Amino acid sequence: MKKPYRILCVCMNNVCRSPMAEVVLRKCLIQAGLGGRVEVASAATHGFRVGDVCDSKTNLAAQARGYNVTLMRAQKIGWQDFEYFDLILAMDQNNLSNLRRMTTEEQQRRIRLFLDFSEIFHGQDVPDPYLTLGASFDDVLDRIEDGARGVVTFLERQFSAAEATGVVAVDA
Repeated sequence: MKKPYRILCVCMNNVCRSPMAEVVLRKCLIQAGLGGRVEVASAATHGFRVGDVCDSKTNLAAQARGYNVTLMRAQKIGWQDFEYFDLILAMDQNNLSNLRRMTTEEQQRRIRLFLDFSEIFHGQDVPDPYLTLGASFDDVLDRIEDGARGVVTFLERQFSAAEATGVVAVDA
């Protein structure tokens, strides 16, 4: 059996942005017919909230758009994740920097900013609605949905190229 492509979405505490990114991306992949080829998970760069459920405001915003985060529990990224996952998506520049400090030069090629794949919000951060004035959970979901669609498009291209070459590349 062929190994699935593995994606990890990462934010600071794994109770808001990265769990939303995980469920949104998973749903987009299923809708595109790629659900069986790609695994998606999420984690935190910090361990402050390990084991906690998603924030109640995260849950309400997700449910309003048809996503379910109620069974998710926060977990911290581990050293083994940098080898296990093919693509690690940071929600913002701060987490991107933290992830790069934890890795080897080889592993850094697997780490990208989530919104690098976005059409509307390309290269921007998915703002933390707790730390960023004016950021709302709806704004966060708008950005995540756009970024997730971009990740799916990227993977469709990569999988098509892989059929010809036999290699799935992380580089866009």
